[in-house]
Amino acid sequence: MGIFVNKTDFNDDFGRQVMLRGVNLAGSSKVPYTPPGATYTQEGFFDHRQVSFIGRPFPIAHADEHLERLREWGFNFLRLVVTWEGIEHAGPGIYDSAYLDYLVEVVRKAAQYGFYLFIDPHQDVWSRFSGGAGAPGWTLEAVGLDITHFTETGAALVHATHPSPYPRMAWHTNTSKLACATMFTLFFAGNDFAPQTMIEGEPAQEYLQRHYIDAISQVAVRVKDQPNVLGYDSLNEPSSGFIGWKDLNSLDGSVSLDLSPTPYQSMLLAAGISQEVDVWSIGLASLKKTGTRRLNEFGSHAWLPGYDCIWKQHGVWDFDAAGEPHLLRPDYFAQVNGKSVSFAEDYYRPFNRRFTAAIHDVHPGALIFIETEPDQPPYVMDAQEATEVVYAPHWYDAFVLVKKEYTPWIGVNSLSRRAVFTPPGIRRSYRSQLATLKQQAEGRLSGVPFVLGEFGIPYDLHEKHAYQTGDFSIQLKALQRSMQAVEDNLLNYSLWNYSPDNTNLHGDQWNDEDLSIYSPDQRSNPRDINSGGRALQAVVRPYPVATAGKLISSGFNPRRRVFHMAFRPDPQITAPTEIFVPNYQYPHGYSVRVSDGRYEIKRSSQRLLYWPGEKKSVERITIKP
Repeated sequence: MGIFVNKTDFNDDFGRQVMLRGVNLAGSSKVPYTPPGATYTQEGFFDHRQVSFIGRPFPIAHADEHLERLREWGFNFLRLVVTWEGIEHAGPGIYDSAYLDYLVEVVRKAAQYGFYLFIDPHQDVWSRFSGGAGAPGWTLEAVGLDITHFTETGAALVHATHPSPYPRMAWHTNTSKLACATMFTLFFAGNDFAPQTMIEGEPAQEYLQRHYIDAISQVAVRVKDQPNVLGYDSLNEPSSGFIGWKDLNSLDGSVSLDLSPTPYQSMLLAAGISQEVDVWSIGLASLKKTGTRRLNEFGSHAWLPGYDCIWKQHGVWDFDAAGEPHLLRPDYFAQVNGKSVSFAEDYYRPFNRRFTAAIHDVHPGALIFIETEPDQPPYVMDAQEATEVVYAPHWYDAFVLVKKEYTPWIGVNSLSRRAVFTPPGIRRSYRSQLATLKQQAEGRLSGVPFVLGEFGIPYDLHEKHAYQTGDFSIQLKALQRSMQAVEDNLLNYSLWNYSPDNTNLHGDQWNDEDLSIYSPDQRSNPRDINSGGRALQAVVRPYPVATAGKLISSGFNPRRRVFHMAFRPDPQITAPTEIFVPNYQYPHGYSVRVSDGRYEIKRSSQRLLYWPGEKKSVERITIKP
């Protein structure tokens, strides 16, 4: 059975409205499988050309176990995480054909279990070597950056080289640090801001974008004939780098946590000039400056021998006659030819067009899933440009994510960066935040379909207390708070994440994040397919898989185990409405109340089939123990 786009919805061959309930597979796919590339590992970290991602998200021999479990939990959709590094780690134009063949095997296995998916070329703050994941190490070296000196120069916060303890959830601050910000500025806007920077005789922007798009096209060549592949994300969580920065002497509203040099300080530190930088910490429901620290006292350089600072070469800063550095153009990245720049409109949009054209040359008709810079609105699309586009932004309960704590009384509005108080106020705020994202798809993007590309919670809440007690009730409440907001808006989603090799000690193997809904460390009974699941009362939920009409409302209360939905039936559709009803939630069966019509329970396939009567304009279904 196929899935296709009909205006703002996904539909099946019968014309039913399909609800995509997905998961990101996998968080640990950000790092190499061989040798083990977890970000806390120092040994061999800089030997970036001799790695393999075969085995991410899992070895093929283990695929059946994990895919069967995800199907049992009701998922029908995967956001398959791959990286540019996994494809082209050995050097420019050298593709890992064995890894690409392996990806085809994973896609085919997923099809056997009924999963649709899209390919997610994942990156966070550019690369593992600038504190995140995604781009190969050679991309940084190609512009002259020395990845071995990023920690002491403050060019990046890198888990493998950072003195213990690694600061909690501080990796995202790399967006404003020299390594990540420089690479993204070159990638998106090198022609405007660094025209003198060439790589192998080619402008840096053209070189980097060409290699990235060609690498992802290699994946498309392999999977284009697989019917369960819906499309491709253009780029996970794109970053503007320095683009649009109004004053390089300030943090300009960026997220500050731990060591937080200004962009100008970052440039000086990379050039071997010691700086006193601000240190920020997490407060009750906000970030606050807590002191300063001197960095790079021994004058290390973040540029390779024979290379100078790209931004010094372009006149952003320089030394005076006395040898003192001066910032010459604090607003260098804010304007081009006297016109203020917009990252989304001037740079991200042309990149998406280029990516889309390249992918469609290989895989005609593939959907292109686009995002925005986190918590920023998308650019405006006309109806023609919006064809075969899906809006897939990310959203998290920021209070729980950053503090790794849950309290029912405090939340954060991620869009306004303000604290929210009381459970009713939090529910209204979270529902409104996600409604705003959905409205952007309907308004700014000409009504394209919407998939929440990422959301979820960390499971190592409250100093990993649940790992000692086995009590995941706090995690259940935290995830339900997000799930409720998602269901209030009837969103398609892909939850972050399922990592087969998650551990209680190191989480998802990446930057101490621990958001996997499954961990072998919680698996006490290998014969129980649910064993190893975390807070499954919130994860495994009834939902309308396919609605024979227009869905109006749908929601699940895991405490009372009550599910409800309402929809407006379409008399032209003869196929039944299909609801996933998990045996996990109802091991002893369940009762059904319908407003009209008839239903049939299929316990073995965890489905409830419903055919409406002829009298009701709105049909209602309630399921409870």
